[in-house]
Amino acid sequence: MASILPFIQKVGAVFDDRATQIMGEAFDGACKELHDTGQPPIVYEVIAKRIIDAARAGERDLARLRNAGLTALGFDDDDREAG
Repeated sequence: MASILPFIQKVGAVFDDRATQIMGEAFDGACKELHDTGQPPIVYEVIAKRIIDAARAGERDLARLRNAGLTALGFDDDDREAG
């Protein structure tokens, strides 16, 4: 499974350890929603960018961060699993 860390480093963002952990969990959750079946790298980059942008805006809720990443791919609330 991909990691959000390279994407955070690529954009030059700096987050504390807790925020980075939450973002990583949100990214992992978003990837799981896609069933992580060999998606092209751009898909992971789009998800990561949306999660990073939301975190930069102050979001720290795991589900909201995950959903921010998935929304970029056209998922809506009815498409997502709880939690």
